[in-house]
Amino acid sequence: TLFLWSCAPKIIYEKFDPAAQLFSRAEKMFHEKSYDNALILYNEYLDRFSDRPMADAALMKIGAIHTALGNNDSARNVYNRLITEYPKSYFVPDARIEIMVTYYNQGEYKKVVDQAADFIKYAVSRAHILRTYVLTGDAYVALGSPKDAVNYYTMAYAKAQDQEKKVIIIKLKYAVRQLSSEDIVFLLSRLEERFPAGYLIFQLGINSINEEKYYEALKILSEFIEKFPFHESVQQAKKLKVEIKRNISYSRYTIGCLLPLSGPYRFYGKRALNGVELALNKFSSQNSSSHIKVIIKDTESDPTKAVLAVRELFYENVAAIIGPVITAEPVAREAQDKGIPVITLTQKDNITSIGNFVFRNFITPVTQVKALVSYAVKDLNLNSFAILYPNENYGKTFMNLFWDEVIVCGGKVVGVESYNSANTDFSDSIKKLVGLYYEVPEHLKINDPEADDEKNEDAPIGEDTDTLLGDAHEYDEDIAEEKEKTPEAIVDFDAIFIPDAPTKAGLIIPQLAFYDVTDTYLLGTNLWHSDSLIEMAQQYAQNAIIPDGFFAESASDEVMDFVRNFNKTFHRKPEFIEAVTYDSAMILFQTVNSPDIQFRSDIKNKLKTLNDFHGVTGLTSFDDGGEARKKLYLLQIKGKEFVELKRH
Repeated sequence: TLFLWSCAPKIIYEKFDPAAQLFSRAEKMFHEKSYDNALILYNEYLDRFSDRPMADAALMKIGAIHTALGNNDSARNVYNRLITEYPKSYFVPDARIEIMVTYYNQGEYKKVVDQAADFIKYAVSRAHILRTYVLTGDAYVALGSPKDAVNYYTMAYAKAQDQEKKVIIIKLKYAVRQLSSEDIVFLLSRLEERFPAGYLIFQLGINSINEEKYYEALKILSEFIEKFPFHESVQQAKKLKVEIKRNISYSRYTIGCLLPLSGPYRFYGKRALNGVELALNKFSSQNSSSHIKVIIKDTESDPTKAVLAVRELFYENVAAIIGPVITAEPVAREAQDKGIPVITLTQKDNITSIGNFVFRNFITPVTQVKALVSYAVKDLNLNSFAILYPNENYGKTFMNLFWDEVIVCGGKVVGVESYNSANTDFSDSIKKLVGLYYEVPEHLKINDPEADDEKNEDAPIGEDTDTLLGDAHEYDEDIAEEKEKTPEAIVDFDAIFIPDAPTKAGLIIPQLAFYDVTDTYLLGTNLWHSDSLIEMAQQYAQNAIIPDGFFAESASDEVMDFVRNFNKTFHRKPEFIEAVTYDSAMILFQTVNSPDIQFRSDIKNKLKTLNDFHGVTGLTSFDDGGEARKKLYLLQIKGKEFVELKRH
């Protein structure tokens, strides 16, 4: 609010007057912000000299102290006392305004508005009227009524002097920024070109940009510059016009592609590029009139160079961007800043929260866990689960997500154990899960193969697979002989989730069998989709269930056609990275080819409404936050291969 009191009279103290001396001491304490001492002295003055001329001033100061200390009810009582006991006091108008301030401080904004409407009928001082208008405007802002606030700030401005106007303009600009375009048009219809028309027209241009009405924004900003050439926002308006023209000047059919074609991740970048190349070939052959063009930029696996590549693509007027595989966060921020839709290929947490132009089309821990738990609970009717996880970031991430999702789906987690990811003997952790504690025979401790950075997936155990995997009777007899020496395991779970690499899972699964964790489903992550798991765990990995984003052996027409064309072109079988870049490219190619695309923002909006795109990675949609909603493949180990599970 403006000013403490509007027109306080000058106080003259008489020499040797006890009342004046007491009041002077109280004033000294007040100005030193020694409020407790000041209260004592002001109250003493009222007790001893309530009939003296400064009694009303003492009440005003007591009210001000209570307000400063946050005691708004006490302050209001004091101001009401002043009005009642000293109705002809010079301070009565100030007291009425301060009562409104106490209501404002307590969030009772409607009372402020109601009392202001009554008070303004009797206020005659310019300062009182000004302060009431400002306070009413503040209350309307707090009530979420910026249009009414602008009206009152406008009236306050008309009453204000130079320094006062600066304060009011700050408040006015804040309220104007809250206005809808409809409210601005309404206010302008009454103001013509009078104050604050300049602020309103400029904000209307900003609103049009935010509403992605770029041509309309250009027209409004041009009108603003012409009508108000000396307005404080003219330079900003000129910069906005340049930016809008740059953003709407783009090549609609040109797509940028950011991939690490050199550096430590070049292997993945080159595979991803194959997916984009095949998509371009496929789309162009199906749409002879298409003018789709793809500009490839090598990020060199370097975040700084990746950001520079985004800027290069911006100046090359691309419509949208696919990628990157890594360095996703800085790329997403730069693309968002430039207003370029980008489909990232990353598991990076919260990548789409960077902005509304950022999308993700990739398999994530969350989507894997949701698919796995949903199938286990709803299709298999499983209820109780155990988790055996490596005590490192990957394992802990999946453990927490899996546990949370089990609870959401109505199941329960009955056992959780971790292990050192460097171990090859997991007996301690397994025994803790099943109520046992003894050593694993040495012949079950399979030597760990050479380092494999992959992580793992899942599968159920306990099926007779001699005909599928060959003779393992001698191995089984050894296990049986050892088991005769051990107490019975307590297996109180229907399935066990092991989020680790296939090489580690291949060591763990036979040890689970040794401790009678059989007839129990094994569940893992997409990295279990590896032949090495079957080779290591053999019959003990049978029926394991694994989520994945792509299955080259799928019977769907889209996948069979994709695999056939890919193999014909590149002479190898595609994997997930090729498949997801293929789908991402096809999604963008189809989007920019839509007849209603005019701006990059239209591409962004079209992606937001994408629903069940039939791709080789399954059905894909994007939610309002830019995250892909995908129905992942669920695979099961049968014999020496993976088969696709059918879901209800």
